[in-house]
Amino acid sequence: MVVPLYSLNTLRLGYSIVSCTTKRFLVGDLKPPHISLQNHLLHRPITSKISANQHNFTVAYLINSCGLSPEDAISSSKRVELQSSQGADSVLALLSSHGLSETQISKVVRSRPAILVADPEKTLLPKLEFFSSVVVSRQDLARILCFNPHLLSRSLENQIIPSYNFLRSLISEENVVSVLKRSSWIFLENRRKNVVPNIELLRELGVPQSCIALLLAHNTKVLIHKHESFAAAVEEVKAMGFDMKKSTFVMALRALCGESSKSIWNRSREIYKRSWGWSDDDVISAFRKNPQCMILSEEKIMQGMNFLVNKMGWPSRVIATYPVILCFSLEKRIIPRCSVVKVLLLKGLIDEDSSLAYVVLPQEQHFLERFVIRYINRLPQLWDVYHGKLDVKDV
Repeated sequence: MVVPLYSLNTLRLGYSIVSCTTKRFLVGDLKPPHISLQNHLLHRPITSKISANQHNFTVAYLINSCGLSPEDAISSSKRVELQSSQGADSVLALLSSHGLSETQISKVVRSRPAILVADPEKTLLPKLEFFSSVVVSRQDLARILCFNPHLLSRSLENQIIPSYNFLRSLISEENVVSVLKRSSWIFLENRRKNVVPNIELLRELGVPQSCIALLLAHNTKVLIHKHESFAAAVEEVKAMGFDMKKSTFVMALRALCGESSKSIWNRSREIYKRSWGWSDDDVISAFRKNPQCMILSEEKIMQGMNFLVNKMGWPSRVIATYPVILCFSLEKRIIPRCSVVKVLLLKGLIDEDSSLAYVVLPQEQHFLERFVIRYINRLPQLWDVYHGKLDVKDV
């Protein structure tokens, strides 16, 4: 008997497919070899046979046409039942025509298998055309849909377009696209439940529209939090002395809104205090100057502090005065600049009292003029040191 191609993968799952005229039936796990398959089939109800056949076809289609693993196919088949391949083939072709790769389509189907039975022309195409008109590139659209396939299951007229218009009334079109790329879940939210009340609270407190737009564009998920949680975070930020007229106020909200964010904040506080001797006042002062210093990863905090304190010799609490420095790239900014300064110190060309801020904070061109170009005639190797091609000890 010739077994159809799509059945081969199913056989590997422990199922057996037999042919009965033009139909195929799932007969179960072949463990007792003495059981007659023919008798087994004859004694099964017709409806059971049809249901098993449809389930088997769905599993096989998910494996062979959608690229799912056997385990994922079995799991996904519980959420969708295919009668034939025709409609599903059209859905896959439509997704492919809008830039989704086979791998991305597989992820979409695994997350939302019911998409295979959606009407490609009436349901999916209008949404794809809308997102295509908003998003700059096909690659971006593919990544967005792969990350959040639920966008294709929501109403275009009642959910997606109103969400877009709401965002567009507050931020630029460019920022709306940015939100869609990074925080597309807001397109699925009931805006009136949390987002609108949270924005209204900020307005009532006198937070400028520019700061609200900043929060919406770059930290969208903060505004999705439950209103009670959001309001509590607002009160906590106010109590820390943040100026509601400045952008640092909404940046601090990001660090304190939500249990996970607050957990990260507390972890960072303990690192600064336990490992680097900061006081509570140091922590709050640093947070007020640059809220981002409290949401860095433990690894980034430790690596930055270790280099600046133990290798460069700057006092730990001085860094609390300029916490933004910890947000800079260690490899691309801090180490290249400090390496140049070390060489100049070793050669006696600059004083040892060069401040941390004087070295790390200036824009690149200003730093180069102060520490590289000024001394390049006496030390031509400075360019190589700055670009990491030459070690300090080799100059």
